[in-house]
Amino acid sequence: MNLVSKVQAILLKPNDEWTKIKDEPTTIQQLFTQYAVILAAIPAAAQFLGWAVLGFRIPYAGGSWTTRALLYAIFSYILSLVSVYALGFIINALAPNFSSTQSLPLAMKLAVYSMTPVWIMGIFNLIPALGILGILGSLYGLYLLYLGLTKQLMGTPKEKVTGYFVVSLVVAIVLMAVVGIILGAAFAIRGVMAFF
Repeated sequence: MNLVSKVQAILLKPNDEWTKIKDEPTTIQQLFTQYAVILAAIPAAAQFLGWAVLGFRIPYAGGSWTTRALLYAIFSYILSLVSVYALGFIINALAPNFSSTQSLPLAMKLAVYSMTPVWIMGIFNLIPALGILGILGSLYGLYLLYLGLTKQLMGTPKEKVTGYFVVSLVVAIVLMAVVGIILGAAFAIRGVMAFF
């Protein structure tokens, strides 16, 4: 898998790319090791550099901010991969409810490739004030998810695509909220100070 050309294709020509993706003989392991693991590192690394190197600080927090930024980056990276896997797993589990074909590899493709713009836009985490631009990546990712469903990736009948997308959207939002809560709880100022 050529990572750069795959990213360009899914971002710039998603209609054509979803058609190709459906028939690609990519395993779940390849999908994660050759694609997701690499791209998911972009927002985590950018956030670490933005917080630790460019000097984002919380006054009077005590402890080493660089260490906290590194731990936060590692945990957010791992949780990002776990949440994408969970999204793919749930999309697959929901398939029969929308007269769709259950296929864990195809559901994982749908989840992973639709996260591409989120991971790429994570580069804006380099400048903490611009991190909010990641929302644009999330919106485009939702469009890619919808497009993947309309391209019959899961064999969903046209009249059930919208319902499948809405439920998948709710699942994705819940997963993101859970990740945010976990990270927020683990790295609350008092909690962090207790560890360092």
